[in-house]
Amino acid sequence: MTSLIKSLPPHLQTLLQTHPDLSIDAKEGLVFGQTPLQAIATKYGSPTWVINADILTARYKKLDQAFKDEQLDVSIHYAMKANGHLAILDLLAKEGAGADIVSGGELLRALKAGISPSKICFSGVGKTEEELTLAIETQIAQINVESREELHLLSKLAQKIGKNAAVCLRINPDVDAKTHHKITTGLAENKFGIAYKEAISVYKEAHELSNITPLGFDVHIGSQISSTDPYRQAFVKMVELIKEARAQGLEVSTLDCGGGFGISYHDEQEASPAAIAALMKEVLAPLNLKLGIEPGRWLIGPSGILISKVVMHKDNGADTAPFVIIDAAMNDLVRPAMYDAWHGILPINAEIYQRPYKALNIDGPVCESSDIFARDRSLPNLQPGDFIAILDAGAYGSVMSSTYNARPMAAQIMVSGKQAEIIQARQSVEDLWQDEIIPTFSSKNT
Repeated sequence: MTSLIKSLPPHLQTLLQTHPDLSIDAKEGLVFGQTPLQAIATKYGSPTWVINADILTARYKKLDQAFKDEQLDVSIHYAMKANGHLAILDLLAKEGAGADIVSGGELLRALKAGISPSKICFSGVGKTEEELTLAIETQIAQINVESREELHLLSKLAQKIGKNAAVCLRINPDVDAKTHHKITTGLAENKFGIAYKEAISVYKEAHELSNITPLGFDVHIGSQISSTDPYRQAFVKMVELIKEARAQGLEVSTLDCGGGFGISYHDEQEASPAAIAALMKEVLAPLNLKLGIEPGRWLIGPSGILISKVVMHKDNGADTAPFVIIDAAMNDLVRPAMYDAWHGILPINAEIYQRPYKALNIDGPVCESSDIFARDRSLPNLQPGDFIAILDAGAYGSVMSSTYNARPMAAQIMVSGKQAEIIQARQSVEDLWQDEIIPTFSSKNT
């Protein structure tokens, strides 16, 4: 195995160095944790999602331990939008995680997975009356209120039900997270949260409204953040806000610090739990607050891959790299098409690594020009029938899938060690229309 890795070109060696849960065995090929992916691909076909339970739980423990090392009591609420499969929620619930939800459906899903209402936070800018009513009735830990209008609606609904609603105000600190513009949430131009300059006045209203229990504040500035600098800027502003609120006689007991911890898709530095914990201790511990975080991608992203198979090697001439068409598509993993996101791609079978390397275009079969996974990517000369793994696909992968082009949903597998079980069966083509109804008046026109 060592000699095979040393023979790889530098860019693939770098990819393996930034992905310590991946290795290449001379016989078994690409190994994910302890799981050889060749056997998974052969047995379950493609496209197929693979979630590694061991990697997921190890990452949760690492994050949790970072706060314990700093003697911080921090509630970890998994951001379900990253991947809300019940098998994933079950694993994290057993580790002690709560949930950060953004819809009524996610609330019911979290409860179904056994997560206590006392460990659930509800974020999101467009909560409906029905969703807020459900949250109040369920008596979840907190509702992260994103506007003055939502606060007043919540008070009205809570009075009607006859229960109190515990709230944190989500504050927009106008801090640039230096991330992709489509996943930044803490700038004044973003739709999220209450403007920083309005925070105190809205928090006063929260104390005056009936059936509202103000706990404190929530701040979330974006996603895929690797540096602690944006967090420091946001936390410092929140400290100033909390001190001002307390100076005006307003009780503040809770600060939800958000999430957005970045992972290494390519060669970038992964966010460090130890550095984030140290920062929170330095800046926030003196305020004696109940602290919470909302990680999603950092936990589940590197815990998942997408297996795909080469359908065709298409040569369009010397002016462009060959097109390698695979059976996974943008309907399966939309991130490259939506965000121009970079995902590592590695062959699964060991013998492929012995072939000549070429610049290849990796594309899906969907009838859209944006169905692209890589451009001019240096890889062994892939041929029809070869299996590949698309890396870091656990977050915002299967959960954002669609059936566009009448393409059935891919199978989902969870592995632990060398054990593998289906957690979602591959959808059949017939499943695509089983709930579709042709209206009765249609037949009258024939």
